[in-house]
Amino acid sequence: MAGILGLLALMALAVLSLFVGVIDMAPTDLLHDPEALRLILISRGPRTVAVIITGAVLAVTGTIMQQILRNRFVEPMTTGTGQGAAIGILLATVLIPSSPLLVRMGFASGTALLASIGFLAIVRRLPPTQPLLIPLVGLVYGGLLGAGTTFVAYQYDLLQYIDVWMTGEFSGVLKGRYELLWIAAGVGALTYLVADQFAIVGMGRTVSINLGLNYSQVVLIGLLAISIVTALTVVTVGMIPFVGLVVPNIVSRRFGDNLRATLPMVAIMGAGLVLFSDILGRVLRYPFEIPVGTVFGVIGAIVFLWLLYARPRHAR
Repeated sequence: MAGILGLLALMALAVLSLFVGVIDMAPTDLLHDPEALRLILISRGPRTVAVIITGAVLAVTGTIMQQILRNRFVEPMTTGTGQGAAIGILLATVLIPSSPLLVRMGFASGTALLASIGFLAIVRRLPPTQPLLIPLVGLVYGGLLGAGTTFVAYQYDLLQYIDVWMTGEFSGVLKGRYELLWIAAGVGALTYLVADQFAIVGMGRTVSINLGLNYSQVVLIGLLAISIVTALTVVTVGMIPFVGLVVPNIVSRRFGDNLRATLPMVAIMGAGLVLFSDILGRVLRYPFEIPVGTVFGVIGAIVFLWLLYARPRHAR
């Protein structure tokens, strides 16, 4: 029932997104104004689809990362994976200035994977009795990678260019400029096929091996999925923090940790919250826009504090 209500709410937000913007337009305009239909097909339709895909896949990959690291307070954009993707984009820009978007995505995926593996190697040395050290180390690790990216960008006079990748926003999404996100959607959908294995990985290496699971292989699959999704998101719309942190926690507190049952809810809630933030960013300073990364950053910070202090509540 909750999934159906969430899907209906997401559909309502999607329809609202089509008619919110600088150009005033009502649904009835589609019946007699060809330009209104053209605006939907070229700009607002692709933008809405891009927002939904981005929110859904970031929430799903956040869930996977939390299972791999066995920590509820981590997600790709705050533990160095997003910053690693930005490094790949910068390297592609410096080394191959005329490279197409697909090549930059390849660079970003590779460096995001290396950043994820580096963070995983670091946290394995941390004491398991202090789980809050992991997100703190992740913030420091991501900050160092981001500082290195900024330094190199400054040397090559690319600061303004790299800022585009570090701030998530959808105002530049048009038909022909968001289609790579369908790959991210496919990767996110494929993770559902191995959701049970990620749930077992969340029990720890020893338990996973005793249950007959190829622990290293599943972790590698998870890291590859996280890296590809993060890279595609950063390349297309930039970094949007907290999505993969707050959404999985909210869902797990209400519906438990059965990934096979909760991953669809995670995707729906992630898409809905990012879409709501995008609409809010369009109307708060109308006719100007606030980047969705900024809006969701504020919302995510508030929810994160609530997660720290609220008592868990699981469905019975």
